[in-house]
Amino acid sequence: MTHEGVRRTTDRSPISTPDAPSLCADGDFGAVKSWCEDGELRREDGAGVTRGPSKESAVPESEGEASDRAEGWSAGPRGPEEGETADATAPAPPSAPTSGDPEAARRRAERRAERITAGATELEQRLADLLRGGLAGVEQTGYGLWEETAARMVDAQAPGLASRVRELGAIPSSGPGWPVRLLEECALLHLLDQGWLRRTRLPDDLAATVRSRVGLQAPADGPPVRDHWLVLAQYDTVDARLTTRRVWLYGAESDRTALLLSYGAAGRAPELELPVGLALDAEVSAYPGAGRRRVALGRRFAPPGAARIRPSGVTTAQATVRYGDALRDDPWLDSVPVTLERVVPVPDGDGWQLADADGETALPLTWSTRSQPGLWRLVALSGGAPVTVFGECGHRGFTPLTAWPAGPGAAVPLR
Repeated sequence: MTHEGVRRTTDRSPISTPDAPSLCADGDFGAVKSWCEDGELRREDGAGVTRGPSKESAVPESEGEASDRAEGWSAGPRGPEEGETADATAPAPPSAPTSGDPEAARRRAERRAERITAGATELEQRLADLLRGGLAGVEQTGYGLWEETAARMVDAQAPGLASRVRELGAIPSSGPGWPVRLLEECALLHLLDQGWLRRTRLPDDLAATVRSRVGLQAPADGPPVRDHWLVLAQYDTVDARLTTRRVWLYGAESDRTALLLSYGAAGRAPELELPVGLALDAEVSAYPGAGRRRVALGRRFAPPGAARIRPSGVTTAQATVRYGDALRDDPWLDSVPVTLERVVPVPDGDGWQLADADGETALPLTWSTRSQPGLWRLVALSGGAPVTVFGECGHRGFTPLTAWPAGPGAAVPLR
């Protein structure tokens, strides 16, 4: 990705993300993402995972040997960043009893790794059969084939793979260009399969990211970081299995953006509740993986209170570069947290974009944003003047989550 950003005019030229070395030398295909003429940042075949020497980390004992029911419950859809951060397959519900015997835990971890390997190998064969037969007949096969494949991945105790397979099943007949989108997602799923099968050859952080994307959860092992954490955004995503709450935090002293994830059963709100605009004096610890944005909330030293701080911002061009750089470490990353400074929401054909007030670049808003009331709150807050906007920047565009006026004023949640 270049530093030119995305031009404000409709004749945007493609801007590729930084190239990354291939996962292997025998032609395995991956995916890169680039800005295209229709305003989306698309994945395109070609980029892979950086290969390097590494040794596989042990699966934590708490993962153990989860039941099929627990694995099915945890195979919800992946979210943005850590989406992610995600990163971010949902954890299993309350842990099943586990033995305190380290040797028994090691054997359980080995058995689960073997099952995941068998599942990834089977999934590779199914992807090969799909592409060999062509995509033209996928519309007629229906969703049952995808659900059956996802169930096989649940049996293999790989909920992350199951979630991605289910997402593949929703792409056919989803609108113009669906074969391209299906091929792109198949490429990323193939890349994840290959990352797992060759995980011992990956750098430690990338191997940890692969394990997380497959569905293996590790404890937060980073050192506690105390800061005054501003609550940037909070929103829920819901599916048939669980409710996922994402809370974005900004450290006033560390200048760091972190993600808290909280889960509730289907139809129930998660317990963690942190209103936007408040700040809390607390410690957080990072989970392993590229970027280490996802954190666990630790000791709190005071109740949340009103805050006057705001996160530091970047231009739209710098935001796209930040996302491109993040893809080097995590090719499956849907978006990164970004605060845009001095941007103005302006119409762009049938959609909207955030244009730099002092430059010639802009970011298109995601299509889903255009139908949400938060867009009109943002437009009203701006009134044609520059504002500061926090959101998630990815291959589909920019999703605004919170905004601040140019002058003094409280944060305005947009979602």
